[in-house]
Amino acid sequence: AKEGYVGPNMVYVHAVWLTPEEIRIMADTGTKAAHCPAANAQLGYGVAPVCEMLAQGIDVGLGTDGAASYTYDMFELMRTAAYLQKQKHLSADFLTAEQAIEMATIHGAKVLNLEKDIGSIEVGKKADLILVDMNKPHLLPVNRYAPKLVYSAQGGDVRTTIIDGRVVMEDYVVKTMDE
Repeated sequence: AKEGYVGPNMVYVHAVWLTPEEIRIMADTGTKAAHCPAANAQLGYGVAPVCEMLAQGIDVGLGTDGAASYTYDMFELMRTAAYLQKQKHLSADFLTAEQAIEMATIHGAKVLNLEKDIGSIEVGKKADLILVDMNKPHLLPVNRYAPKLVYSAQGGDVRTTIIDGRVVMEDYVVKTMDE
């Protein structure tokens, strides 16, 4: 800890091959993790111990790792993160859709130390929102929204995007630039 490799301002990216002791140290020191499931899978790095970190109270956000992921679609990253944990633990009960959404929202904000400004819908926070068009064939029927978003939605299903209260895309039309 005295070398500065752990602590609330430290983010471990990938964090694939952590031991239980290292996970405990991360939890004890408030160290955070950025999970890049698509990059880890594409590059054959392994499957990060995400459920183990979350169980210890570690904030784990989602990342793309740029070109190594071949995607910047957060829906795809949520889905990949959940699928990899289910496969790793041989159980559908691991990394729920709700947990995947938290990784993409509030946990991501906490990883960046921005949870007072973003990551959840609350009075005083920036109004960063997306509206998803759930009337698409691959999203119907909707009986539970979280699993439908994580396991079926795609970035192209985002109909409207609001950043800090400003509508930047409405009904699939970008409002802030001439496409």
